[in-house]
Amino acid sequence: MKLIVEDLGLVEYESAWKTQDSYAAEIAAGTRPPTLLLLEHPHVYTFGRRGQTENLLWNESELKEKHIAVHWVDRGGDVTYHGPGQLVGYPLIQLETIKPVRSQSESIGLEDTPERPVRFEVDYVGYVRKLEQALITALARLGVVAGQRLGLTGVWIQADVWARCPRCRPEDKQKPAKIAAIGVKVDARGVSRHGFALNVNPDMSYWDGIIACGLADEPVASLADLLEPIPEMNLVKTAIISAFNEVFGYDRK
Repeated sequence: MKLIVEDLGLVEYESAWKTQDSYAAEIAAGTRPPTLLLLEHPHVYTFGRRGQTENLLWNESELKEKHIAVHWVDRGGDVTYHGPGQLVGYPLIQLETIKPVRSQSESIGLEDTPERPVRFEVDYVGYVRKLEQALITALARLGVVAGQRLGLTGVWIQADVWARCPRCRPEDKQKPAKIAAIGVKVDARGVSRHGFALNVNPDMSYWDGIIACGLADEPVASLADLLEPIPEMNLVKTAIISAFNEVFGYDRK
């Protein structure tokens, strides 16, 4: 199966959120192939289902001064930042179903209806790990060694690589830094929404306004910290698309 990739450019968060819902419904109905949306957002903080208000550090006046929108959304995780210079990817794909899940009170022959939809069990954690692997593969092709951290979501730069960052505080260079955040939703039909955010060359000062992902004292990295020259966004997109197709097994022709 072929993956459709749509490059949306700079898109307001709410508009992209509505597009995800629309496309996911089409995918569930079998009228749209799996789709990967690539885009950038204007400055925005989004809180996931585990979001804590105390992880927003800037007050209303500071948010207004810096033109930052705030949204509470239906993905997993806590608060994160999106903004220009960060590549956001929203994979909208039908995940492999393990089995339908029905309550004991439902008969095996019960039809799926809007009032009582059949839910599907999918490998949610496995999907997140594959997203991480696609990003790790793409970063390797761009010249950056990255990896996973036990018990944490996202893609991380190890301290020995991160030590190259010229802007960073010496104390930050003693620990891994997150270069890509992941927060997803899988609906009752097994279709994914939301996805990943890879820091290419964003204004890193916007992370000062939050405790990103609820992880205090964890540094955040970008490709601009590690590569000279900084790769063009189109080059990063090409690497992401190639790695995504490879890891998820889509036809690249």
